[in-house]
Amino acid sequence: MATAAFVKYYSFIDEQAKAGHNLATAVFKLALTNTLPDPTTQTVWNTTVAPAPAAAAGYTAGGNTLTTSSATTTGGVFKLVLADSVFTASGGSIGPFQYAILYNSSATNKLVGYYNYGSSITLADTETFTYDTDPTNGVLTLT
Repeated sequence: MATAAFVKYYSFIDEQAKAGHNLATAVFKLALTNTLPDPTTQTVWNTTVAPAPAAAAGYTAGGNTLTTSSATTTGGVFKLVLADSVFTASGGSIGPFQYAILYNSSATNKLVGYYNYGSSITLADTETFTYDTDPTNGVLTLT
């Protein structure tokens, strides 16, 4: 699957300054949508802001729960590394979706960022979509 640039929500920056996220212990989720996110005004993930595919055919309502591989600070730089996550269509199709939205479900679904995959994707039965993360550079760094 093609890689996509990570776009931070403005509210994520604001919330970091106000201790609104504990990135080391957060439970992150990745939700799929075909609706263009607005990083300047949106603050919380919900199905009104970002309509997601129906919870069916292997897609879980709210998206996949992600695993934090590491959340550490070294040399004054915090790095969040998340493990890859796979969406698998089962018994039907998932989609269409073009965006994958990363949010902190343990902080009342506060938005972190999103990925734009360039065009709509629909997974047919048994097809997979992998949220492929960078194990070296992480999802995001804070300095």
